[in-house]
Amino acid sequence: MDTLAGRKILITGGAMGMGKLYAELAARERASAIVLWDINAVELDKTASELRAQGVNNVLAMVVDVASAEAVAAAAAQVRAEIGTPEVLINNAGIIRGKYFWEHDLQKDIVATMAINALAPMYITREFLPDMIARRDSEQRIVNISSAASLISNPKMSVYCASKWACTGWSDSLRLELEITGNTHIRVLTVCPTYIATGMFEGAKPMLMTPIMTPQYVVDRVWAAMKAGKPRLILPWTVYLSNALKGLLPVRVFDWFAEHVFGIYKTMSDFKGRAS
Repeated sequence: MDTLAGRKILITGGAMGMGKLYAELAARERASAIVLWDINAVELDKTASELRAQGVNNVLAMVVDVASAEAVAAAAAQVRAEIGTPEVLINNAGIIRGKYFWEHDLQKDIVATMAINALAPMYITREFLPDMIARRDSEQRIVNISSAASLISNPKMSVYCASKWACTGWSDSLRLELEITGNTHIRVLTVCPTYIATGMFEGAKPMLMTPIMTPQYVVDRVWAAMKAGKPRLILPWTVYLSNALKGLLPVRVFDWFAEHVFGIYKTMSDFKGRAS
């Protein structure tokens, strides 16, 4: 997939941050339609207006609670009716609650995190995948934004880690299922980055040799990997190192390195997150 010119794309969490950057790249490559789903109506309208001002005529901005299977089904039906099935899905929406497990509220923290980070990508992909499979004359993409937290455990991220472990496991299994059934016109990319300076991880500390990445840096690499049809993108390279050590070292020895050398286990000690 050399370009998104003439293609339809759907981006969740598309009102701001990385979702907005993906939309701007799609606009720059002259996508035929850009669908933005977000819960923030004010920012959603702003982003849609900016895209239209850039010359994108077909922008469908929808307030959608992706944590609700019913809301996703209704929104997907509207998308199919108005523009058809997207050729590119970017499951970008996500939340984090940075606290110890016993401090989590059941509904606001645990249920919400699992629903948005783990279940929503499944709800959304399930709505569009049958049509994507049937359309064998076009290269198509599914991008699932997971996290390096799906590969390494971390204090004050237990529920977030659980949601992202689920996302990574499902996403990579979906990739394999499509490959072994001959549906190679659909490529699935699983993205596992460390901390990104979007405001979502405000207060998080960088790890050894692992600076907090800029949103544009990550988006540009996701975009290139998506078009190239790569199966996984892990950022930065130090995540590979920590995973290799995790596999080789005894648990307690790795814990010592993670805390005292790499500083992984201290990254969330001053976490604040977004104000709203």
